Formats: sequence, structure tokens, C-alpha cells
Amino acid sequence: MHPLFKNRFHAGHLLARRLLAYAARQDVLVLALPRGGVPVAYRVARALAAPLDILMVRKLGLPSQPEYALGAVSGEGMCLLRLDKIKSSGTEMATVRALIDRERAELSRRELLYRAGKPALPLHDKIVILVDDGIATGSSMCMAIRAARRMKPAKIIVAVPVAPRTGRKTLIRIADEVVCLHSPFPFTSVGEWYADFRQVSDDIVMTLLEKRWKQVNRARAEHGRVAVHGSR
Repeated sequence: MHPLFKNRFHAGHLLARRLLAYAARQDVLVLALPRGGVPVAYRVARALAAPLDILMVRKLGLPSQPEYALGAVSGEGMCLLRLDKIKSSGTEMATVRALIDRERAELSRRELLYRAGKPALPLHDKIVILVDDGIATGSSMCMAIRAARRMKPAKIIVAVPVAPRTGRKTLIRIADEVVCLHSPFPFTSVGEWYADFRQVSDDIVMTLLEKRWKQVNRARAEHGRVAVHGSR
């Protein structure tokens, strides 16, 4: 087994090729799930000439096994619990409540840091492409879909480089479209399909968001100048 992706940017480049039908449309927004989804989404947004924003969700990982998801929370205060996993793991509800409080605090910290005073982009009547670096349990992406639905977009597309077959089937049921480059069986982890899967830092997230924001504003200014000159 060899990694399919050099790094998250490479994965985003390949993923964008499958989304070119949505390129250069005024009604398309790319939303990244921080932190790992941001480099992937940056490449997708740039290829599609679309704005980039973030959708804050956090997995509730089992304290002794963080990759084992007991549910997820969103920045809007929504909470999705996997009661079967909570019961089978023997986790007490007091522990779950403590996890929820901790992850909500982290969501608040990231929201303030990453947005740097910029408001969230409105999703109403937009085609929203939700991007992450991969799906393991699917809890975070399911939470992201539910949170986005509340803002009444025209369509929700999930775009990920890799996901297990079971997780992909779950997403197909609740998203309007799912674009996934690879669904291996058996599936062990997202990171095994990347040559470089080092953790994405807060600084990288902020740098990429700011960079794409400036690119979009520059393109809009150029388009405005062309429109003005063309009307003369």
C-alpha cells in the first residue's frame, strides 16, 4: 500500500478536478472543516475561483482513544451524540458532558482566532462544498452537514479525498452529493493515505484563510475594473 496523496495540498488539487462543474460560479462557497480540511479546501477554492470559509465542528473523542468518536459538536451549539458508542465504550455521561464543554471552548477559541473579526459568509441559497482531509467515523462531517442545513443552502456537497465505504454511504444519505476520491476496504485511518500528514497549525489555517480572502477580493476588484472599462 502506497500513499495516494503527497500532502493535503496535493489531495485538494486532485479533489478539485472532480468538482470543476462548479468552477467560476457566483453561487458556490467552499467551507473547510478546521484544521486539517483547510489546506485541502484552499486548493479546491482556488481551482474553482470560489470564496473560502470555515465551518467549526469538533469530534467528541473517547479520552483514552481520541480517534474513537462519541459524537460531535458545532460552533452553533449543536450536539450530535452516538449513544451506541457511548454505551459500548462504558463512558459515563458526566465524562461526555465534560468533553462537550471542553470542545465547545476550543471551538470558541478557534472561531475568534481564525476569523479575525471577519463575519461568516452567508450560506442561504448557495451551493456549499464541505471539505475535510478525510473521513474516519464521519461524526464531524455529519455534524457539519446538519449545521449547514440550518442556514438553508441550495445544495450541500461533501468533498473528501478518502473515506471508508460505510462512512461514505452514511454521507450519501444526508448530503446532496458526495465526492470522494478513494474508499478503501478495509479502512484503518485517514493518515495512511498521505505521505505527509503532519498536524496543521493555527498559523497555517489563518495564513491560508487570509491568503484566499485577499485573492477573492483582488479578483473582484479586477472584475469591477473590467466591467467599468467595458461599459465606456
